[in-house]
Amino acid sequence: MDKIRIRGGKALRGKVEISGSKNAALPVLIASLLTEKKCHFRRVPNLQDIRTTLKVLSHLGVSLGSESSLNQNQVELTAAIPASSDGFHEAPYDLVRTMRASVLVLGPLLARFGRAKVSLPGGCAIGARPINYHLFGLERLGAEIALEGGYVIARAKKLQGAKIVFEFPSVGATENVMMAAALARGESILENCAREPEIVDLARALRAMGLQIEGEGTETIRIQGRDSLNGCTHEIIGDRIEAGTFLAAGLGSGGSVEVMGIAPEFLEAVLVKFEEAGATVERKPDSIVITANGRPKATDIITQPYPGFPTDMQAQFMTVMTIAEGTSVITENIFENRFMHVPELSRLGAEITIRGNNAMVRGQAGLVGAPLMATDLRASASLVLGGLFARGETIVNRIYHLDRGYERMEEKLAGLGADIERIR
Repeated sequence: MDKIRIRGGKALRGKVEISGSKNAALPVLIASLLTEKKCHFRRVPNLQDIRTTLKVLSHLGVSLGSESSLNQNQVELTAAIPASSDGFHEAPYDLVRTMRASVLVLGPLLARFGRAKVSLPGGCAIGARPINYHLFGLERLGAEIALEGGYVIARAKKLQGAKIVFEFPSVGATENVMMAAALARGESILENCAREPEIVDLARALRAMGLQIEGEGTETIRIQGRDSLNGCTHEIIGDRIEAGTFLAAGLGSGGSVEVMGIAPEFLEAVLVKFEEAGATVERKPDSIVITANGRPKATDIITQPYPGFPTDMQAQFMTVMTIAEGTSVITENIFENRFMHVPELSRLGAEITIRGNNAMVRGQAGLVGAPLMATDLRASASLVLGGLFARGETIVNRIYHLDRGYERMEEKLAGLGADIERIR
């Protein structure tokens, strides 16, 4: 199993190109199920979660086109899927269990074919993450939902547009219902929607397929359902979490880093906190420059749905706070078990106390390298940052988590001057 070895203490400097957003690419690729026409997607990151999604789509009968090449970050899909023998198109447990986003095939399959059978994804390392909001929205569109043998069985002769008010602005539920409503009869009004940039990107892709949709990025989305959609060409937006991670690396290492290929407004809540921590942040049209001004200053954060501080940046920001001047309080409001990186950061010498959903971080003058074990995707990134900030050598084990969401992370960090390598 691969590991990453880091010899820390080097100030990172230079420019780094940000990959396409994993969290935007997953639903956009799945949206190809809504049409039998060819869809061409650019800036698709070459990640394990993307490869898993393509396996799920292939199992469902989606054809991978000749121009597809993850090494070149482009994918061509055609979902001219024949009818199944029992009327159900099934996403089985063996595929869905490896990636929760696979449940997003439920809405498009149900909308297009009237039947779908999708395995329940189960829990994950950072919390239960139930799909009840997904099922509620689909039922409001007229679906009949049953849970049998660990599967969601969904049926509908024809989905009908409806007004849907989400109890919580769930990103996945908003995406699933958006795609289902695309082929529903009449207008659908979705309220208390997630507002993340990834939602906006999915709406852009659906609009390129011919859907009349408006309001993405706000709490209310209106969709005029169609009988069928066209193919499209679409470029995925930059990954704001990858960008934030590299900015954190620049700040914590005492350097200056420019992340390229990202819209600054996607990260405004994070950039404000970096500035509170003493960094100089320059916002350009398609890039962000962060420059450290000495040791970071302790700063509190509270994770919230977008446009608040993203939970996916909590672990990375906490790692910067472990070397800050003063004491900071990190409050996690999204997931109930997202402090799994804390025991590993403590192995580097970090002083962190957890009380419920709060973590009190007493900044240290320096960290010391140690062997570490990754537990989930963002925890993996935080441990790599810890290794960059620490004196001596750090080994991060189980980095397959990292490969789910970061494309060639060690190569990009090395390009900024980090002493880092993958051990195969």
